[in-house]
Amino acid sequence: MSEPTKDLGLMTTLVKRAVEQRLPRAEALKEKVDGGGLLDDRDVAFLEEVFSDARTIGPLVEQHPEYRDIASRMLSLYREITAKALANEQARQGR
Repeated sequence: MSEPTKDLGLMTTLVKRAVEQRLPRAEALKEKVDGGGLLDDRDVAFLEEVFSDARTIGPLVEQHPEYRDIASRMLSLYREITAKALANEQARQGR
């Protein structure tokens, strides 16, 4: 299998996972933190996995600019979630 074909297969799998699994979970987390909720251990583990995967696939996204927009949007969503969750945590602790 040629390298471009392998890349395409991997990117197709990653996009499918993002749309079918990660985006719905991220939207639920965003709703949770926007409502003042805190992230539990399972939520944090999910976000850690997402950010770890982002570091791993970063070079692949750089080679395929057609995926940069979706990758950037997903990372922005995860950053919004973590920032809001931190603000909620600090508010709850009275900071």
